[in-house]
Amino acid sequence: MSTYTPPGWPKQVHPPDTERFEDTALAWLLELVPPEYRRYGVLRRYPIALARMARHHVNASVEAAREGFRTARVELGDTVPPHGVEAVLDTYRREGGRLVVLLQAIDLVETALRGQESPDDPDYRRPFTPRL
Repeated sequence: MSTYTPPGWPKQVHPPDTERFEDTALAWLLELVPPEYRRYGVLRRYPIALARMARHHVNASVEAAREGFRTARVELGDTVPPHGVEAVLDTYRREGGRLVVLLQAIDLVETALRGQESPDDPDYRRPFTPRL
């Protein structure tokens, strides 16, 4: 049983091929989507579907942060002092970077979850193999 995890693997998720991998992946992914998503049993039954939704949700947040960064000076320039606009831009920089790292971690977990799917599944991919 391998306990290796690639760089960027979320600390809250146990390594693939361990007993608690899927449970910890599910709990971590649920933290990344709106709370309302917890109501849908299908996302608990199919963690790969939850990973996909989390990826889309976080990707939308990345795009929103990029758009907010691009337009902040124009949209806030008349109502927020320059130092305030700079602080907003700094927030976008930090959050944008954090979200991109999060998106990469979601991709790692989703790839690992796909590696556990049945070979009879039409979307089956090769088993998860950690890369250096």
